[in-house]
Amino acid sequence: MKKRISLAIFTVLSATALFGCSSGSESTGGNSGDKIKISYYSSTSDQEAKDAITKITENFEKENPDVDVEITFGGQGYENNMKVKMAANDLPDAFDTHGWAQNRYGKYLADLKDEEWASKLTDTMKPVLTDEDGKVYALPLNEAKDGITYNADILEKYGVEPPKTFDELMAAAEKIKKESKGKVLPFYFSGIDSSSIGQFFDYFATPLLVSADKNYADDLLNDKFDWDNWTYLPEKFKEMFDKGYMNEDVLTAKYSDMPKLFAEGKIAFIMNGPQSVLQSKEMNPDINIGYMPVPSIVEGDEPAFSGGERFTMGIWKDSKHLEETKEYVAYFAKPENLKLMAEASGLPAGIKDIDADLGELTKYYEQYETNRVFPYFDRVYIPNGMWDVLCTQGQELLAGSVTPKQFSKNMKKEVERLKSQQK
Repeated sequence: MKKRISLAIFTVLSATALFGCSSGSESTGGNSGDKIKISYYSSTSDQEAKDAITKITENFEKENPDVDVEITFGGQGYENNMKVKMAANDLPDAFDTHGWAQNRYGKYLADLKDEEWASKLTDTMKPVLTDEDGKVYALPLNEAKDGITYNADILEKYGVEPPKTFDELMAAAEKIKKESKGKVLPFYFSGIDSSSIGQFFDYFATPLLVSADKNYADDLLNDKFDWDNWTYLPEKFKEMFDKGYMNEDVLTAKYSDMPKLFAEGKIAFIMNGPQSVLQSKEMNPDINIGYMPVPSIVEGDEPAFSGGERFTMGIWKDSKHLEETKEYVAYFAKPENLKLMAEASGLPAGIKDIDADLGELTKYYEQYETNRVFPYFDRVYIPNGMWDVLCTQGQELLAGSVTPKQFSKNMKKEVERLKSQQK
């Protein structure tokens, strides 16, 4: 069978056309001939994860010849596309909750607590995907334990230890830039695929505002936070740009170019989990990949990971093919398939007793096993919709359209606006 994989268009307008016309009405509607059509939408843009999802789905179809699954990989446009679907109350049969199983998608999701795999959620995933009433919102295909990926060969060459603090990270950047005579970029960001910019702010908001003993967590949750305390992050991000610690073409650079540059030893640090450079390993099998938690900012604090959901499968409660979709999700929950997903993404499984081989990354997960894991900042402390603000404000900061202080003022303004809309 020829597998149909559509790439989501990156605007809400085209998303309406894509979801409203072809796959939306077909996949949640009736049958195609004697086949039952169901749909799965995934947020992943990582090729290895796409390949794994496609392979598992094709195997499912072979074992269930009466079911035809259409996959859509949403990539950068996923969040806006799903907002369109929610507004129309016309969701895919199965979809990736990408960190928002309860807070954003909860009312649209079927309860999966009676599924065989539901009792096997890992201790860290159980509170993320289960509420106080016992409802299970989604199957985790893996578990986010996100930090900074680095080229271990570059750090060794320039005598740099994995930084434990932000100041050490900046010092490492200066050393690598200076001693490589600019041939190695300390950091790489993309203004075209601006989630890499948003990721910087989401990562470092936690050590700046949340993880230290003295923190602003309660102020953020209770609308008492002084947004002047945010300014440190845009100041440092602009400093990274001004000092040449990131690619000069950041505003026009594509994130899809990163794996090749990383494989060629031209990038030292990537503000993302190891799944982002697995392609690099295929291009250059000799490269040594390192992994570390996000460095601390406040004195006395320790490095920590950002975590929670990575890729998941939730089921639309109003799906016209609920049982077939549950069978599809259950197929992904088989140990051999969760093992494949973990190894494809370079991340631990979210279900217990999955013996995945994470290769050279295993030693890093073991090394940092006791480091704390905090939920992503944007999923807890700022309202739905602020991710786009992080991305666009970061772009405008580098373009010179806003200053670090204006960035902070705009954060305050947008948080207040979005919270008022969501009341």
